[in-house]
Amino acid sequence: MGIGQGLGFVGATVVLVGLPGPNNLYISLRSLTQGRRAGVVSAIAIETGTVVYILAAALGLAALVQTSPGIITAISLTGATYLAYLGLRTLRRPAAAEPTATLAVEPLGRIFRAGVLVNLLNPKAALFFLAFLPQFATSGAGPEQLRNELLLLGLAVLVIGLALDLCYAVGAAELGRRLKPTGRGQTVQRWTVAGIYLAIAAAAAISAIG
Repeated sequence: MGIGQGLGFVGATVVLVGLPGPNNLYISLRSLTQGRRAGVVSAIAIETGTVVYILAAALGLAALVQTSPGIITAISLTGATYLAYLGLRTLRRPAAAEPTATLAVEPLGRIFRAGVLVNLLNPKAALFFLAFLPQFATSGAGPEQLRNELLLLGLAVLVIGLALDLCYAVGAAELGRRLKPTGRGQTVQRWTVAGIYLAIAAAAAISAIG
């Protein structure tokens, strides 16, 4: 990969990974409602899902996706369903026990598992790794070289993605610390968070069907 292509790859990765989407919004909402630690755990969870996609791309599953576009549709609809579930679960969560807290605290293990699923069911991530990433590999490369190149490219995406995710986590945590809603504000926050989840779910479903 030449310097120009390398810069193009980094720039495209920063734009595509950094643009708000299910992954970024999941991290931000966790940080906003439960603090920096939850946001950092969410970021690590998202990038754990990235590792799965890197391995999938290296193993040649991109060709399978290109010949079976219904796979992306299935991922999109499943992801939309899961995001809708997160939104409805947020509405059903009780208020925090402490009057100065935001929403009731969820275990970090559950936050981690949900983050992995959000990324694995994110159609943007699937398209990036299974359709976009292989375009930067050497044309005509043998199977072993192609696999190694995709692993290296995926590692670069992982590093860039984790850096951007942590920025979202820290920024949203600071915003949440300053807002600190109480009383009626907690109810507004819960409905807002749930509404964002449901809006993303609706957008993903419409995009998949359309």
